[in-house]
Amino acid sequence: MKARDIVRARGHPLVQGTHPTTFEVTRDETLTLSGDCIIGIAADKGAADLDPGLRALLRDVRAVLTTRLVAGGQTVVVRSQGSAAFTLDHPADLVWRRSDFVSDRTVGIRSDHVAAALPREFIEALRRGEELVVELEAEIPEGT
Repeated sequence: MKARDIVRARGHPLVQGTHPTTFEVTRDETLTLSGDCIIGIAADKGAADLDPGLRALLRDVRAVLTTRLVAGGQTVVVRSQGSAAFTLDHPADLVWRRSDFVSDRTVGIRSDHVAAALPREFIEALRRGEELVVELEAEIPEGT
């Protein structure tokens, strides 16, 4: 069982990519230096807008989320887990977390990448304002 969705956003000159525990993509049109986890702005979807099938799978503790971040000709693959505690009802934000913390913005926990771990060349592309394509694919592995 698999489900997918794509979110389109863009970078910004103030993208820092330095947060040690999360990264975020937001519908907000602006970014300040305090948003050190934000890697993409002006997204066309928030958590509440994701495909209903994807949202249902992400709410399963067995779900594995593979996120492909594509910008400036570079791709970063992030692996995370789902959670029965996800509400996925935030209208503007999508957040991936290293921890098990869950809020209405959380789409993945126990992520193997956070903002600070993203390749600096990738962050530089986002600082140039490149388009960011976020491909989310959740699945329940067989035998779980």
